[in-house]
Amino acid sequence: MSVVQPLLGLQEIDNRIRELQREIRDIPQRKDQEQERLKGAREVLERVHSELKNAQLRVNEAELEIQARRDKILALKKNQVLLKTNKEFQIYNLEIAKLDGEIDNHEARQLAAMDDLIPVKSRLAEAEAKLKDDQEIVDGYLSELDERLVSVNEALAVAEAERAEAVKHVDPKALLYYERLRTKRWPVVVNLQHDGVCNGCHLVQPPSVGQMVRRKQGLVPCQMCGRILYNVE
Repeated sequence: MSVVQPLLGLQEIDNRIRELQREIRDIPQRKDQEQERLKGAREVLERVHSELKNAQLRVNEAELEIQARRDKILALKKNQVLLKTNKEFQIYNLEIAKLDGEIDNHEARQLAAMDDLIPVKSRLAEAEAKLKDDQEIVDGYLSELDERLVSVNEALAVAEAERAEAVKHVDPKALLYYERLRTKRWPVVVNLQHDGVCNGCHLVQPPSVGQMVRRKQGLVPCQMCGRILYNVE
């Protein structure tokens, strides 16, 4: 068996490990992306809550204005019984009439504000339902991602155990070269095409390199990128 064959088996395992590690890194980002989907629904709900608060505030303000004028009217009517002249009595009546008019205006404002509450409450119910539906979808997907993370970690542990076994069958010098190179190049072991082109850097190799690869004369590196070359039989 050539020195390259065990390296190919090791590289296949390492490739699986790389993919599993990439997925482990990606899962938190995918979870963040799912949480971001809720941002729009939450913003809509916050806006509607603000609209409802403002509409309710207008209702309450009108109620306070109405009550303040009713209190004034009550005080004026109590004082009227103490008046001594008809002129003073008429002045109080005019003031009471003015306050009654202001009450009518504030009641109209209050009714308008109360009318505004109806569609706002409807939009609030819709926004809450939308957020609830989105939350259920996102929670379901996050649960799937958590389960996937457990599965991927288990698969990674299996692959790492396979790697530990595969390393035992690799020539020590070839393993040392492979380990140094895999931090800089991937894949490390690549096919030398029939036209003498390295399948890693895609540069043509000297004829002597092609001959060594075909004869399986040990570890043959690419003259440009240093990848280990092999020939597909």
